[in-house]
Amino acid sequence: MDRHHLETARNSLLLSKMPEGVVDALLAEASIRSFSRGETVFLQGEEASVIHVVLDGWVKLYRVAANGNEAVVNVFTRGHSFGEAVAFRLRPYPVSAEAVTDCKLMQLSARRFIALLKKEPEVAVSVIAATFQHLHDLVGQVEQIKAQTGAQRVADFLMRLCPDEVGPCAVTLPYDKGLIAGRLGMKPESLSRAFSKLKSVGVHVSRHHAEIESVEALRDYAEADPADAWSKSS
Repeated sequence: MDRHHLETARNSLLLSKMPEGVVDALLAEASIRSFSRGETVFLQGEEASVIHVVLDGWVKLYRVAANGNEAVVNVFTRGHSFGEAVAFRLRPYPVSAEAVTDCKLMQLSARRFIALLKKEPEVAVSVIAATFQHLHDLVGQVEQIKAQTGAQRVADFLMRLCPDEVGPCAVTLPYDKGLIAGRLGMKPESLSRAFSKLKSVGVHVSRHHAEIESVEALRDYAEADPADAWSKSS
């Protein structure tokens, strides 16, 4: 385990606020696994025995409906952890996980974590914080689907990839457009239409890259009330 991986793990939401001795104990017994793009990390129904921290790459959590359609629950990248709530109960995973790029994951023993929780009650604060963040993200996704147009959701997604808050920006799409559509609750054809609509605010997408003329204009578009378009046309 190199210094870069240790630093990423220590700065993750799950571990960053824990006592240093607890973190050292967890990392001493942690393992690192590499996954190739498209490889399964775990399947829905398997017993959760570890907590995952993403060190590099991207991982998606998803469920497959009875009709065969895939619903993307969330997508995680470097510094994010997942599987805490189920692993602490040693229950089956309610979702499946798949590497959407080549990635490295740190795996922390759930049983070791539970033992430390019993000895160090303050560790629970970090666990609650991580669980709350997952809930907050899910609520945000539902709010986006309910309150924003498809093009606004795409605008918000692109804006979060920008390293700067003002000026022009060029970003690389982190994973394929089909997954972006699933992550935003859209169909692939709806995503293509959304990209076309964003040309009017200076966004030009080609293959895996997006050129943004003004991050401010993109933010204004993402945060605008969709009802304004109706009032202007009436």
